[in-house]
Amino acid sequence: MSELYSLEQIAADTEQAVQELLKAAKLEAGDILVVGCSTSEVQKKMIGSASNEDIGRCIYNSIQKVIKPLGIYLAAQCCEHLNRALVLEADAAKQYGYQRVNVIPQLKAGGSFASAAYAGMEKPYVVESIQAAAGMDIGDTLIGMHLRPVAVPVRISIDHIGSAHLVLARTRPRCIGGARAVYDPALG
Repeated sequence: MSELYSLEQIAADTEQAVQELLKAAKLEAGDILVVGCSTSEVQKKMIGSASNEDIGRCIYNSIQKVIKPLGIYLAAQCCEHLNRALVLEADAAKQYGYQRVNVIPQLKAGGSFASAAYAGMEKPYVVESIQAAAGMDIGDTLIGMHLRPVAVPVRISIDHIGSAHLVLARTRPRCIGGARAVYDPALG
């Protein structure tokens, strides 16, 4: 591992980011938080070039430390080699009706963060897509496809985990109707 950032600092920053996101997003038990993570970017290397098991496990454990006691589910996004599939607990997949696919994330096909999630979850399922209530993108891994409409950026006190750019989002219900809405009278 690059000694630019200690695992202790990565863990502390990750926990802080998750806590601040949860405060802004107002997640409830049963909600899903999607996280994409490039451990290469955390080490100031090009995404996909330097997967690191220790960093992946550190970030996974730090997130779970904050969300698991609250009953919030983690969906760990795999890398593009697995089409950005997601690892989540079986009960979450079943609760939301997500169909399981057959793949086990590996260091170079799925990534170290998703591999850590698969190893760390009680009964991991891999699914192709979800619609999460909030998201955390560590290293520009492009999690947007797995957020519910409408995604809203969340700004917090930190903007990096290690050297990786950090982007956070919450979602809100779609606003429809209202004073400016126009309706087709033929439809009722």
